Amino acid sequence: MNSFAKDVDSGLSASPKSLSSKYFYDDEGSRIFQQIMDLPEYYLTNCELEILTEQAAAIYEATQFHAHFNIVELGAGDGAKTRELLRHLLEQGIDFTYIPIDISEEAIKLLTADLRQQLPRLQIHPKVGDYFSVLKEVKTNESPNLFLFLGANIGNYLPDAADDLLEMIRRHMRGDDKLMVGFDLKKNPLIIAAAYNDDQGITRGFNLNLLSRINRELGGDFDRERFDFYSYYNPINGEVRSFIISREEQTVHIRALGKQFAFRKGEWVYTELSRKYSFREIKALATKNGFQVLKHFCDRRGYFTDSLWGVSP
Repeated sequence: MNSFAKDVDSGLSASPKSLSSKYFYDDEGSRIFQQIMDLPEYYLTNCELEILTEQAAAIYEATQFHAHFNIVELGAGDGAKTRELLRHLLEQGIDFTYIPIDISEEAIKLLTADLRQQLPRLQIHPKVGDYFSVLKEVKTNESPNLFLFLGANIGNYLPDAADDLLEMIRRHMRGDDKLMVGFDLKKNPLIIAAAYNDDQGITRGFNLNLLSRINRELGGDFDRERFDFYSYYNPINGEVRSFIISREEQTVHIRALGKQFAFRKGEWVYTELSRKYSFREIKALATKNGFQVLKHFCDRRGYFTDSLWGVSP
């Protein structure tokens, strides 16, 4: 039984039920997420694109790299935002290699083809797989590394899991390496709520694709029309929580597990956390995991920051 099957089994057997958001990003999920990033209410993409486009020179200066280095991006996706940073560095004649990492082979293929067309001088060594396995290869490289964990992905992790991830990254870093992490900042709750519940229903489809993935890969018989989507933002703790809701009493069979799962009418299945941070919380997170905050790069509206960290001495 593969890890997806095991996690679906344990998640749907639990009370309350859950499905891990790390399984959103199969090839179909990655395509849907590209649509989400194009939504006007999903401000995160444009905020980070602004930072990486308009502050590229300042970001490079802050790294204090003076010879060849690697840009290692964890969860590269389509690379649209990072491309502007890469473009600036190439235009300035800076010597670097781009190493995008993504679990989706299709996403990496599309990203690589696009960058080779858009930036033909770019040195690119794409990697398909999870962060843990690929980072072991990167650590053997003698050049310093700028690790990128962008898109506010850190907000998808519960506190202990965020600590585990950062500790893992820190373990693979040398003293002169840098890490830049994207954080969605706390702001007007109405702005945040709209970003996670669009009128077009694309975010709904993104969540319900988890059910379609179970059908495709595990032989499930979920009927998506019998489920709905709900999310809410809590401004006190900064958490957006997302759920799939059963619209009626029903039973779903999953052939690969040899099991059936009962759902009550109105029963919810927890799918995702998207946490928002204050600057104080970002500093505390960095310090706890062996980093020091070197500089914040914020968009003009102050909605988002790409926070550059160094290894604590």
